[in-house]
Amino acid sequence: MKPPKIILGLSLAVLTAASVANAQVAAPSVPVPLPAPPVSEPFAPEIARFAELDAASPPPACAYLFVGSSSIRFWKSLNEDMAPYPTINRGFGGAHVSDVDLYFDRVVAPYKARAIFFYAGDNDLWTGKSPETVLSDFRKFMDLKTRKFGDALPVYFIAIKPSKQRFSQLALQGQVNSAIRTLGASRKDLRFVDVVPVMLEAGSPKDIFIGDGLHMTPAGYALWTSVVRPVVEADAKTDNACNAAVQKKKGPLDWLWGKKS
Repeated sequence: MKPPKIILGLSLAVLTAASVANAQVAAPSVPVPLPAPPVSEPFAPEIARFAELDAASPPPACAYLFVGSSSIRFWKSLNEDMAPYPTINRGFGGAHVSDVDLYFDRVVAPYKARAIFFYAGDNDLWTGKSPETVLSDFRKFMDLKTRKFGDALPVYFIAIKPSKQRFSQLALQGQVNSAIRTLGASRKDLRFVDVVPVMLEAGSPKDIFIGDGLHMTPAGYALWTSVVRPVVEADAKTDNACNAAVQKKKGPLDWLWGKKS
């Protein structure tokens, strides 16, 4: 009778093993938390591109630095519109004021600008930020500018523009514009450049926008040029550190040629 016991024992062993195997398969696996993916910097490719441009062709010193969101980025005729005054375009699409703060060391600090023209704020409001937050972020930009360059370097804030797409936010935009205009009245290094009046007709945005109703056509930039260029021309007549640097670069006999001319 031993063989049947052996057979029975083997059968039980096989059934037990199968049961354990099934139990292992059926048992829910305990999820193992994966490490969070690294948070990539917003606008990293555009910021890296600026560094590549600088390495390939170092920008001129004492140029007018235009920084901010896509309204600056898409100002393709900027160099021609401001000629013969040199310009540097460091606008990156979709930027908030806080993004310019974040990348200050890469889009502002590397350049020995004569003046800074700043445009941002409408993206901030459109995504739900309050006028107070936009103003606070811009105050931070001014603090960063002052710590790096002092009070002598002027900043020109181009007013948040009225557009077809975001015309419902005209009142919020006006709050930011008014606050920065007031801030400029208390600071010698900040001026407000109001492009709003030339962009409106009978209280509505002029037909100066591409299909998205947000970004401007060349006609829109022509209007901006009509307001901004006189500011550049007036600034170019003022004495500042850039003028002093140019004077230092003159040769020992330059005074003679200047006297003859």
